[in-house]
Amino acid sequence: MLGNLVLRCSSGSRRVLLPIFVLFLVFSSSRAQAQFVLKLNDDVFVKISGQLQLWADAAQDAATDQYNKNLYIRRARIQLTGQVAKDISFFIQTDNPNYGKTPKALGTGFILQDGFAEWKAVGEAFMIDGGLMIVPLNRNELISTLSFITIDISPAANVNATPTQSSGTRDTGFQAKGYVADGRLEYRLGLFQGVRNTATATQVASHNAFLRAGWLSYDFWEKERGYVYAGTNRGTRKVLAISGGYDAQKDYKAYSASIHTTIPDAQKNEIAVLAQGCHYDGGKFLTTLPRQNDYLIELGYYINSLKLQPFVKGEDQKFTASSNPSKDQKRYAAGLNYYVHGTAFKWTGQVTHVVPANNAIRSTNEFTIQMQVYLN
Repeated sequence: MLGNLVLRCSSGSRRVLLPIFVLFLVFSSSRAQAQFVLKLNDDVFVKISGQLQLWADAAQDAATDQYNKNLYIRRARIQLTGQVAKDISFFIQTDNPNYGKTPKALGTGFILQDGFAEWKAVGEAFMIDGGLMIVPLNRNELISTLSFITIDISPAANVNATPTQSSGTRDTGFQAKGYVADGRLEYRLGLFQGVRNTATATQVASHNAFLRAGWLSYDFWEKERGYVYAGTNRGTRKVLAISGGYDAQKDYKAYSASIHTTIPDAQKNEIAVLAQGCHYDGGKFLTTLPRQNDYLIELGYYINSLKLQPFVKGEDQKFTASSNPSKDQKRYAAGLNYYVHGTAFKWTGQVTHVVPANNAIRSTNEFTIQMQVYLN
């Protein structure tokens, strides 16, 4: 019905009435469907959502022993999810990460965090994605920022982001994706831009081979679907998944293996566990990425009656080269999630303790409080 509606008015009136009309559609749809959706028919629609994560953070400096204190917006995201036809969907997400954090720059603008289209060529067995998306290397980076067990992504899970010229673990490219073996085995195989050279007098720009990435994940219990996974399901789903990923470009290579589970009980309490290991080797191509093995384990327990989820985390970052012993370090963290209204409004507090292997470097602490608001 909406697809046949025509507005007949002057150009000046259209400039005023069209935004009002669009807002009317959004709010009328939200009342009817409990979400913000513009719908032309069952196959063509757009869903609008938004996310804010506000941080108060005090991170200790190993050199001075003083705390760097910041009040800033960790994430400010607007998401558009929709379909243009039955088997063709898209996802667009903007973000203004770390807004206001030192060095303070309040004049910066939003970036394109994600932007890709997906064609279900053979149903869910074979899909093609194209655009800007997460390079699928490890489970931790593929967890939704709304449902981390802890407060944020592990630093050891994205050490390759800057050397590979990605944008927050994202890169532009194409990816084949699907669910096979009764929908329990998910695969992702992609070609991404990776590192592009700058043109010189004797060298052509962008002559490098593309970055190659692959991902496999098998669900033993309930089946997971979507662009990202849930870190915690707050007692609503029973999940056990084992996963592995890789990415490589020239002689750079990285691998990961992980196991993740959320186990609810009859009262909808939940045990959530993520254990993950990653190997990175920049080779001669990415000299700023030393060879290393990084390990992560996270454990959370959701108490449904109290809407609380205490959690702990341990990380171990080990460099294999003898020239990097001072960089080895362990990180320990503990904290609490308070789901006031589920993921729509929650508080998180976390204390982190970093212990360098080199005794000449001081151990440091970090204290972080997060307020999350999510409109879906």
